[in-house]
Amino acid sequence: MSRRAVITGVGAVAPGGIGRDAYWDLLSNGRTATREISLFDAAKFRSRVAAECDFDPVAAGLSPQEVRRMDRAAQFAVVAAREAVEDSGIDLGAVDPGLIGVSIGSAVGCTTGLEDEYAVLSDGGRNWLVDHTYGVPHLYGYMVPSTLAAEVARQGGAEGPVALISTGCTSGLDAVAHGVQLIEEGTADIVIAGATDAPLSPITSACFDAIKATTPNTDDDPAHASRPFDGRRDGFVLGEGSAVMVIEEAGAARRRGATVYAEVVGFASRSNAFHMTGLKPDGREMAEAIRVALDRARLDPEDIDYINAHGSGTKQNDRHETAAFKRSLGQRAYEVPVSSIKSMIGHSLGAIGSLEVAACALALRHQVVPPTANLSVPDPQCDLDYVPMTAREHRMDHVLSVGSGFGGFQSAMVLGRPGRSGEAA
Repeated sequence: MSRRAVITGVGAVAPGGIGRDAYWDLLSNGRTATREISLFDAAKFRSRVAAECDFDPVAAGLSPQEVRRMDRAAQFAVVAAREAVEDSGIDLGAVDPGLIGVSIGSAVGCTTGLEDEYAVLSDGGRNWLVDHTYGVPHLYGYMVPSTLAAEVARQGGAEGPVALISTGCTSGLDAVAHGVQLIEEGTADIVIAGATDAPLSPITSACFDAIKATTPNTDDDPAHASRPFDGRRDGFVLGEGSAVMVIEEAGAARRRGATVYAEVVGFASRSNAFHMTGLKPDGREMAEAIRVALDRARLDPEDIDYINAHGSGTKQNDRHETAAFKRSLGQRAYEVPVSSIKSMIGHSLGAIGSLEVAACALALRHQVVPPTANLSVPDPQCDLDYVPMTAREHRMDHVLSVGSGFGGFQSAMVLGRPGRSGEAA
């Protein structure tokens, strides 16, 4: 009998709300968490708006030693993982630690800690030769992205496979998919999977300023700066955060009476082998990822009830994936609701895919489609049902979440509502 993977716990550290319930409250009410940057002085930058997490690590339960040791991204991941494990109701201490795995995604690793420490070591960039003795004791850990996964593994006592997945902006989707694969192949019975990024720093802002990818619309109305699929959009809004989920083998979850959010029924990833930041307008590679994900899920386009779009808020991306939906789903693309939660929580790079998977799991639970906030002047070239401004109650059995990343990465994941494949709700 084939092994299947289900989500039984969800944890989130997100802009606008710390914790799963606060995160869903923000999304379902269509509130935005974008604002002027407060984490550093952004006055000299082209884009000065971001979606920040109001995060106090001590209030979130981290010890002073953990706060000192961990980069901000690691802190997010550990807090989200703790919530996910608690939500799942599972006693990890009663599980063979060799059958507990961890799969964490991140695009930029410990960016915040590295930049802070470089500023200290170089005396604000004035010294080319730095004095390493001024660095914090755990500076080496900031330079190794796998530290993020290792911290989560330490918290959960995971002695099975532990991996850091870094595929740019699809890292979150790909990390969850890797966790699902570990379950399906029998390498692990439980996987703590998700992603984290805390990229809000001067170096990240400078990089995206240089390629003019982020919005310059920052002074007049930062709360409405993220406008996916809107004709007035002029770039995406950087964000930060983490979502982590407990993924279990379905039969074991059923036997212990776990509450299931969703089953991950299909996944695929493709590359466009085209350009580091560019996208082909026909959306062929994303369409192929969607097609293969549906095939693996044994579903037809008519079975998809909601699409959680990448929806970054750049003209190139929004038109690319609109074409991909039409190419892969045909007429169904015009009938199924589509929305982008980046309109509310910005684009947290590697973390966003996991935040979107969590949003899909919660949408299935509540049977509510989150809206695309700030969408009031539709782009004529984006002519699908993008659920503007207000959430919508909607019957959903299967949802599709897609991601697109620098380097040409295209990923698609299909989640199913509990009970649609023989699983108890």
